[in-house]
Amino acid sequence: MTNIREIPMEEGVDNTLSLIREGYMYILNRRKSFNSDIFTTRLFGKKAICMGGKEAAKIFYDAKKFKRKGAAPNRAVQTLFGKNGVQMLDGKNHKHRKEMFMSIMSSSRLDNLSDVTKRQWEIAMSKWEQMDEVILYNEVKEMLCKIACEWAGVPVQENEVKELAQDLGAMFESPATIGPNHWRGRNSRNRVEKWAAELINKVRNGKVKVPEYTALHTFSWHRDIAGNLLDANIAAVEVLNILRPIVAIAIYINFLALAIHHYPEERKKLISENEERYADMFVQEVRRFYPFFPFVAALVKNDFTWNGYKFEKDTLTLLDLYGTNHDSKIWENPEIFQPNRFAKKETNPFDFIPQGGGEYFMGHRCAGEWVTIEVMKVSLDYLAKRMNYDVPDQDLSFSMVRIPSIPHSKVILKSVKRKI
Repeated sequence: MTNIREIPMEEGVDNTLSLIREGYMYILNRRKSFNSDIFTTRLFGKKAICMGGKEAAKIFYDAKKFKRKGAAPNRAVQTLFGKNGVQMLDGKNHKHRKEMFMSIMSSSRLDNLSDVTKRQWEIAMSKWEQMDEVILYNEVKEMLCKIACEWAGVPVQENEVKELAQDLGAMFESPATIGPNHWRGRNSRNRVEKWAAELINKVRNGKVKVPEYTALHTFSWHRDIAGNLLDANIAAVEVLNILRPIVAIAIYINFLALAIHHYPEERKKLISENEERYADMFVQEVRRFYPFFPFVAALVKNDFTWNGYKFEKDTLTLLDLYGTNHDSKIWENPEIFQPNRFAKKETNPFDFIPQGGGEYFMGHRCAGEWVTIEVMKVSLDYLAKRMNYDVPDQDLSFSMVRIPSIPHSKVILKSVKRKI
């Protein structure tokens, strides 16, 4: 018989305020103080298990042990994820819906994404050369909105891009906020979902023609396990699950620019070594080092015991993404920015998890991770090799409490010039 071990427990009636105050560091701080990769607490008025590290990630992504339906807080569903999207599904329904996403992640489609991204960077540089200063985060969100729409087959007029980019941005900027900012995210979600559902109906009745290989076409005509077309509102949520995450890459591009500025010796390597391999390592280190998403949530599917710890059915469980990417048991000197670590380290689906872990096809690992990497590689090439620019004095610090974290100045560039 397995001996049951007691999980370390955080004191307090409810520790949600501590989570809000500590942000990305909340779980990692307690893992260190308890000297344990697992602890229990109370969050959002209910018992919660928090855990991190490679072994914790392995068990967390075991579909026999955990489920996603009902795990995400309602405020995240109404801003970030949308109702009845792929992130909320389990079992056969999830697998079937995930296959829809993976069908548009072919090498030819990713090559097309790279071409679209390069073209938009060229357009952006021409615009930025005429500007006194460029607020990179704002500009890149609009650029990424154009990239996302073109790649996904979503028709959008030039005069609509700014508002759409703001709405898509509000969806991932607002889940952890309160008051007006949170309501802005909800309103943006409702407005864009309605627009996307109307667009899907136009595709279905032949009023809008889009290429068959694009996300808009694929999702519009996708059928569920029972053979029925997806409800237009659900298909709209899934289209936004392509557009929104691509626009969210603006966060990573800001951190690319920050890393280039803060680590000029690394920029020299990117320019002099002329190796795609070093650019790959640089991109991966940015994804590991800087904060993106703090944790993911699931519910225990049925009672089970792991490493002597008892998990009870329906218990909220959070996996520490940021802390796992900064775990000293996995990463040597995790608080040092060091792209070369990826030259030696063979990562697996559970120790490097900036956008979740596990398998792409069968599990809940982000289907758009390849999209993120492709867009970041093109963006790094332009920021490090194809542009000259000044970075004036500004507040380049970033918060470990605000979610998502963005450099306070949003990275201001001046005197942008294309390299000849």
